[in-house]
Amino acid sequence: MEQTDIGATNENLILLTDSYKLTHWKQYPPGTQRIFSYFESRGGKFDSVVFFGLQYIIKKYLEGQVITKEKIDEAEAISAMHFGSNTIFNRAGWEHILKDHGGRLPISIRAVQEGTEVPAHNALITVENTCDKCYWLTNYIETLLVQSWYPTTVATISHRIKGLIGEYLERTGTPELIDFKLHDFGFRGVSSVESAGIGGAAHLINFKGTDTVAGITTLRRYYHAGMPGFSIPAAEHSTITSWGRENEAEAMKNMLRQFPSGTVAVVSDSYDIFKACDEIWGSKLRDMVLSRDGQVVVRPDSGYPPEVVVKVLDILGNRFGYKINSKGYKVLNDKIRVIQGDGINLEMIEKILSNMEANGWSADNIAFGMGGALLQKMDRDTQKFAFKCSSARINGIDRDVFKKPVTDPGKDSKAGRLKLIEENGSYKTVIEDHQGQNLLVEVFRDGRILREYTLDQIRDNVETQKQKEAGKATLLRVKESRVKSVNR
Repeated sequence: MEQTDIGATNENLILLTDSYKLTHWKQYPPGTQRIFSYFESRGGKFDSVVFFGLQYIIKKYLEGQVITKEKIDEAEAISAMHFGSNTIFNRAGWEHILKDHGGRLPISIRAVQEGTEVPAHNALITVENTCDKCYWLTNYIETLLVQSWYPTTVATISHRIKGLIGEYLERTGTPELIDFKLHDFGFRGVSSVESAGIGGAAHLINFKGTDTVAGITTLRRYYHAGMPGFSIPAAEHSTITSWGRENEAEAMKNMLRQFPSGTVAVVSDSYDIFKACDEIWGSKLRDMVLSRDGQVVVRPDSGYPPEVVVKVLDILGNRFGYKINSKGYKVLNDKIRVIQGDGINLEMIEKILSNMEANGWSADNIAFGMGGALLQKMDRDTQKFAFKCSSARINGIDRDVFKKPVTDPGKDSKAGRLKLIEENGSYKTVIEDHQGQNLLVEVFRDGRILREYTLDQIRDNVETQKQKEAGKATLLRVKESRVKSVNR
């Protein structure tokens, strides 16, 4: 059999779906006109998620004329070979979209604003076809839309870490330093350049430090960002060890010569991290560090981080001195700091900061670099994301649609045409005729993007949410205080 040219397959929207969805146009009830579906987190590691990434998917894959005769021909040929049948492919349906809709998808997508933190078990996106002949299209694009689980999960993890570090800064140091306390080291650890781009972008809605250049370019291209992330000159083991063990001090001195001002990070555990901090940074290069116009950041990269970090801080404190801040914690001389980038995840950051606090060290002294645990060590089930049909219009009558498996109540789905509202200070998913403004904004309709968010707007949404939560926490503490006072 002659092989079909599939050079453009990954750009053909018809083929960006699961195989079985090519057959679903034959499976809906006769008279089906509309399919209404929604996307949610059904729980998971965290009790809420920070929504992000839909705009990227829409602009890259769904906007504009995405259906052409060439793409229909290609998809039909591949379908015939894939299924071994010429009757599976819905050519008439795709030709209808091409001829009657100009190749634009007759779909409406509504979504919560990107950067909004929403409790699990609430609709984040709703999707419905706008042409009765395209009832099969709503869930056809599920495969693409559900991939928003990834940037949303990254954004959520990054956000939770920001909250954790923020708590320690509040207790022991300077909360204003938070923006650069978690640096993205994840580019090399992800499965693809696209993952690095959208995952790296998701991190940058919370922080401003990154080494994942793809995340920067994604935000500039799809979210109207200027320069969303920043980095500094930093050494890796090859640039230090290539000098030879006997010349480690010269390698480190070279870093100070090459970058005479600003912040510079130097990996220092190639041989003996404690000796490097004591004899090289704290002795041979001490005067050079203190006279330099900028900060030197020492990077341990091995060992058990909670113990290594505190020992490094103790050595650097002895050599460079420290002050006691207004909260009673030690802060190193401003010329020297530490970054821990090995073995970092949410739980490890907690252990490191806890041990630092127990030993009298402020969180001001440290930043973290995070790679695989930030951009790769997760899957769709981390937050149990699902896309389900909840309503169908058949012969002009809307029908509630849902699943309720006796074997797993956790997979129960919602029924009806849904919207998201805010009620008594909390988000709640309800049916459309319920009182309250729908917070799911229409962002896409009939091939056109209707609402775009800039990175600045998304960051504002995240920060506004944080302020709301802080306000709730303050009110709760006040109420608890009043209760205790009454009980006394």
